[in-house]
Amino acid sequence: MLLKRFAPLLAAAGLLASTVPLLSATQASAAPAADHLRQKPAWHRCSPELPASYECATLKVPLDYRRPDGRTIDLAISRIKSENPAKRHGAMLLNPGGPGGSGLDLPLMMHEAMPKEVRDQYDLIGFDPRGAGASTPITCGLDEAEQNFDRAYRPETFGSDVTWARTVADKCREKAGSVLPYITTRNTARDMDTIRAVLGERKLSYLGYSYGTYLGAVYSQMFPDRTDRFVLDSGVDPQLIWRGMIQVWATEAEPAFARWTQWAAQRSAEYGLGDSPKAVSETFWGLVARADKEPIDLEGLKVDGDMIRAARGVFFYPAQATPLVAALKAAAEGRPLPEGMTLTEVKRLLTGGAAAEPASDNGTAVFWAVVCGDTGSWPRYTEQYERDAAKDKARYPLYGDFASNIKPCAFWDRPVEAATPMNKKANVLTVQNEWDSQTPLVSGQGLHRALKGSRMVLAAGGEGHGVYLVDPTSCANAPVHAYLTTGKLPARDVTCQNPPSAQQRGALAPSKPLPIPSGPGRF
Repeated sequence: MLLKRFAPLLAAAGLLASTVPLLSATQASAAPAADHLRQKPAWHRCSPELPASYECATLKVPLDYRRPDGRTIDLAISRIKSENPAKRHGAMLLNPGGPGGSGLDLPLMMHEAMPKEVRDQYDLIGFDPRGAGASTPITCGLDEAEQNFDRAYRPETFGSDVTWARTVADKCREKAGSVLPYITTRNTARDMDTIRAVLGERKLSYLGYSYGTYLGAVYSQMFPDRTDRFVLDSGVDPQLIWRGMIQVWATEAEPAFARWTQWAAQRSAEYGLGDSPKAVSETFWGLVARADKEPIDLEGLKVDGDMIRAARGVFFYPAQATPLVAALKAAAEGRPLPEGMTLTEVKRLLTGGAAAEPASDNGTAVFWAVVCGDTGSWPRYTEQYERDAAKDKARYPLYGDFASNIKPCAFWDRPVEAATPMNKKANVLTVQNEWDSQTPLVSGQGLHRALKGSRMVLAAGGEGHGVYLVDPTSCANAPVHAYLTTGKLPARDVTCQNPPSAQQRGALAPSKPLPIPSGPGRF
């Protein structure tokens, strides 16, 4: 999830998803929901350790909106009200991505990061999407190994991959089967509209990152007359949900890898990986082959070639990837790590910080519920996954087999609803970095094309996942500020040149690690 600066404080206050007890489907509330649109939130201070202006409440929403008087689940919401009622425009709902990311903390973060002229116009509203965090969280009972879906394709291990995928689907069905069919993007969009109605707002403004861009796009199509100022940052292509969005990690890792080899070759004297892109590439693949034969031992962490390839996101940051590969090469050869690199940093870059994530499977359970339940386009035959993985391993050697290998969706129950068509005009603003590892540029362009009437702000040269306020130096911030302040879209698409980041200049910039929402495999 994006924007995690407040994580330790929020965890202490009991507000992060990892601190909330997980419920099976049978523990969800069964209270009637006929009056869910007429609820009055019982706002209260979220925590004594946090500002009094940061308030929380819990709503009841229908599990199945086709049966509004049936079973309900909890929806946790939060807010910081505008400090200038005279300038207040309305309510802005916030989503950090995922699927399954907690958004209760976002009003705190945005209130700190937004310019005063922007935040004065909005009550900032956070929420934990259905199934996640404090909103009647679900669990599949998955252990740490079962949560990892970065599985390289090899003919001799494909059978165990199939067993893993089937096991995950079966465990999710057993633990939360009566709830899973309703943990979908369309139902979360309905929850958003319930929040709008309960707050007494005629329209809703919105800022969503990564998966949150697809959620916002779906809302704009389901409730076009209630869509106000929408910013969709780091776009998911609606035409690629969801297998295609995982596969795009493989296709777009290849140009990022090529860009990295050029960067590293220009710094051959410093890093010693080769004095041409071809030489750097040969060094890398030689290291992968060597690690496959004899894993590199990093104080107990055994790094094989598949683990190196699975770190494909780091190659979108050449100034981080280059010292990482140099350090792995040194470790494989029994030499000390290069100056400035530590084992902690090497492990962080290899895993995208995933090792620090809590063991709870709540985020993973919501991820599969949404990714498998939003669309019926997942292949149902294991043979197709095997063919695709073998083919894409050759076509996209860095990550192709990981992306196309079998997933639990092959064994998921059929979705309750079809995916949302993008056929209504949407006057929204999309925002994109040129070098984004999780929602690559082609994905953001696909979202922009799908939403007729949208405008795109592209930060040329921009690195990282998440643009607006995530990178305070981004050239994209100014046009987004202007849109949120005035409500006027740019007359045409905007491409601005991002200033060179610390990573591009060659610093590791530990204050901005790989910004992957909830681990290496999330949006």
